[in-house]
Amino acid sequence: MHKQGVNAPSESSAPDSELLLRSRTDADAFSLIYQRHSVAVHMFLARRLGRDAANDLLSEVFLRALEARHRTRPHESGSALPWLYGIARNMVRTHVRASKVRPIDDPSPPFDWGAVDSRLDADAMSAELRIAIGALTDLEREVLLLVSWEQLPIGEVAAVLGISANAARQRLHRARARAAAALAAVTHPFQNQEN
Repeated sequence: MHKQGVNAPSESSAPDSELLLRSRTDADAFSLIYQRHSVAVHMFLARRLGRDAANDLLSEVFLRALEARHRTRPHESGSALPWLYGIARNMVRTHVRASKVRPIDDPSPPFDWGAVDSRLDADAMSAELRIAIGALTDLEREVLLLVSWEQLPIGEVAAVLGISANAARQRLHRARARAAAALAAVTHPFQNQEN
């Protein structure tokens, strides 16, 4: 007698790509994607908008993902996280525009700097880090934060942002160089000046 599922991987070990495909006909398969990635998506939102807004937007991100599951193609990595971060990124932009959280002329991004400080162990340099990251364009900042905060490989960063992996690499390189230069200018303002 053959027991069903003996050689088949369990639902909980199935890759996201398989769960996404299954969720097109079985919405319950999507609940595992939520269980796997809701904490990471919440952290992504909280770092950009604060915990209160993240709490409000998390369910909206997954609701939109559930509605879009029929149209999406799984990322080549097999992870649903780049796709979910892309949805979350759009939600952040919409939230910022709708609530006018940050005026256009305010160069400081709406981030949870406490999380940055503890993550980088740089409490004493938080103001300098804000200035350095504030010197980046929105896309450079997002590439840098997706790599450093979210720990995404560059291919997945590219998928989140809807650009090629080569363009993501170039923007990351440019972001790191510009942030380092801005940080050096703030921390050592007289180093490059002539006497």
